[in-house]
Amino acid sequence: MSNELKKVDSTAVSMVNSHTIGDLIKPMIRDIHLFDTYVAGTTHLEDKSVLEQILVGDELTLQREDNPFDKKAILVLTSQKKKLGYVPEKDNIVFSRLMDAGKMLKAKITKIEPMDWYTRINIGIYLVDL
Repeated sequence: MSNELKKVDSTAVSMVNSHTIGDLIKPMIRDIHLFDTYVAGTTHLEDKSVLEQILVGDELTLQREDNPFDKKAILVLTSQKKKLGYVPEKDNIVFSRLMDAGKMLKAKITKIEPMDWYTRINIGIYLVDL
């Protein structure tokens, strides 16, 4: 075992010194597709104009909600934080557990279908992996 100094790769050091930690982490963030479902509750929206503002490919925020009707409720919000609906109760048990454990989930709109009396919004749910 020696106490000699070793030459350090200066390109790696200069990369760290010239960037913020966020710039270094971003390339390592990836979205892992978990599940395809739809947005429930679009017929009960107070502000239905939100349905005219969304597009296929839009990223959506998922947020846990303290809800007396569904203890596992997950709100689906637009990027402007407008309520779009919920992850269906039949699909939310695993996602609510992941979110309660501190995992970050998001959704993306995959299809928008105007139906007779409601709008069906298909989404993919993704785990944001660091």
